[in-house]
Amino acid sequence: MTGDLTLLTIREASTLIAERKLSPVELTKACIARTEALDATLSTYVAFTPELALEAAEAAEVEIGTSGPRGPMHGIPVGLKDIYDTAGVATTAHSNLLKSRVPTEDAFTVTKLRESGAVITGKLGTFEFAIGGPSFDLFTLPARNPWDPARTTGGSSSGSGAAVAAGMVLGATGSDTGGSIRSPSSLCGLAGIKPTYGLLSRRGILPLSQSLDHAGPMCWTVEDAALMLQAMAGHDPLDPACADVAVPDFTEKLDETVKGKTIGVIRHFHETDHQAAPPVLAAIEQAIAVYRSLGCVIKEVTLPPLMDFAAVGLIIMSSEAFAIHEADLRATPELYGEIARDRISMGGLLTGGDYVQALRRRQELCAAVAEAMIGIDVLLTAGSPFPAQPIDKVPKWLMYQKPSITMPFNVTGLPALALCAGYEPGTGLPVAIQLVGHPFAETTVFQLGHAYEQATQWRATRPALLAA
Repeated sequence: MTGDLTLLTIREASTLIAERKLSPVELTKACIARTEALDATLSTYVAFTPELALEAAEAAEVEIGTSGPRGPMHGIPVGLKDIYDTAGVATTAHSNLLKSRVPTEDAFTVTKLRESGAVITGKLGTFEFAIGGPSFDLFTLPARNPWDPARTTGGSSSGSGAAVAAGMVLGATGSDTGGSIRSPSSLCGLAGIKPTYGLLSRRGILPLSQSLDHAGPMCWTVEDAALMLQAMAGHDPLDPACADVAVPDFTEKLDETVKGKTIGVIRHFHETDHQAAPPVLAAIEQAIAVYRSLGCVIKEVTLPPLMDFAAVGLIIMSSEAFAIHEADLRATPELYGEIARDRISMGGLLTGGDYVQALRRRQELCAAVAEAMIGIDVLLTAGSPFPAQPIDKVPKWLMYQKPSITMPFNVTGLPALALCAGYEPGTGLPVAIQLVGHPFAETTVFQLGHAYEQATQWRATRPALLAA
């Protein structure tokens, strides 16, 4: 096999592996080499484990050679956000508080990935406890954006966004409490899915806010995200929030026509409630034109104000995060980085009444969105209102300054996909759209996302850093 193996998609690599034209060891070595070349610049890993990865790749190669691949993830190198427990390998949430923490069991989704034959390359950087970052006072530096290392990746799945965009892995896990899969996917030019709340188990994933946390994959293409989600999904009776639902084939509709599908555009989210930057607004209009050309019906949808979703989400997240961390914050505040410590401590200023009122308003918002989506297949808005900011200029209180455009779908628990919709003129930084579906309708979200990718040329562009 010749060419840059790290630029293969999961689908391409798995096809070559199944045809015995690509060795999992060869692919893993290529990803290791890419990591060794770029990680000093991008700071993607908290714990890089190439020896363990090669052992897994060798085992995959033997098994595939004997009995064929278990599925499309067999032999595929993937990285894990450093809040996913890994037996025998530290899981630290990128915090000095947990720097020496070594779990004895894998997270449920990690077990599923291992069962699929995926090759795990190590633990990827995160905003501390999935909330504090980009931080420069932790035991390793924050991840940087491969499109411009002076820029942030977004968070909190920061190392995952950087590693996939840079070709260090073909897929990575993320978590999303207010946008932490979709923000780095948007800013790093990836396809990242926050599935329906409860579709994936969170057992063995360090929590930030149990009623808002979602696990999910981040990949180069929508099809890859569907393949990786397939490997991670399955009912976990030991996670009380994990829904006992049948897992569909997430790729079954990818090649079906989207003609006649109805897309509801939430214009007020990105035009007035949190006005997006001009390149993002232009990308959204271009995406709408693409969908029209594919035969989709475009309608304008009005939801409650974005600030209502943001306020509800922040109160719930802050309250639940403080409840998790209160004892450690009181006992050893110095072991937290400044940004995580200050953001989590905000929850201590809220009352029980604030939390209960937020829960009540949450139900009203969920009902309003469900009503607005009658007759709509997916909603469309911005993935991020702006391209990646300079990494040293991200405000500590960014989430409090303007309402988050991703938080509404943590509040409602609906599946939401961020995907690349072009690049900012001049800087070449990615911009993104966000597609949102009905509960457990990931197959439809993937279908419309894949159709858009196939109708555009954005997936042919990689960061210039890779060519250098």
